[in-house]
Amino acid sequence: MPTVYLPAPLRRLTGGASRVEVPPGTVADVLRALDERFPGMRAQLCDEDGSVRAFINVFVNGSEIRTLQGPQTPVGESDEVSIIPAMAGGSTRRSLCP
Repeated sequence: MPTVYLPAPLRRLTGGASRVEVPPGTVADVLRALDERFPGMRAQLCDEDGSVRAFINVFVNGSEIRTLQGPQTPVGESDEVSIIPAMAGGSTRRSLCP
């Protein structure tokens, strides 16, 4: 079964699990399976229209799904899916060190 790797902020929904196995299918199927198993997951990952939120990056075997087939990207039996929230913030001040 495919393995899904979850970031720390989502682990509160999984009882602390950092990775879970789901049935193969497409990325959309994987996200549905996660929400069925861990209610509330979809609200964290998807917009109201069902699209993956802009600040959520989903990778299948190291490739970002937006460069593949999006939510229709196939997820095979031995694939790895990583869900990674985008980092934000920082300072607009320039460093004193080059």
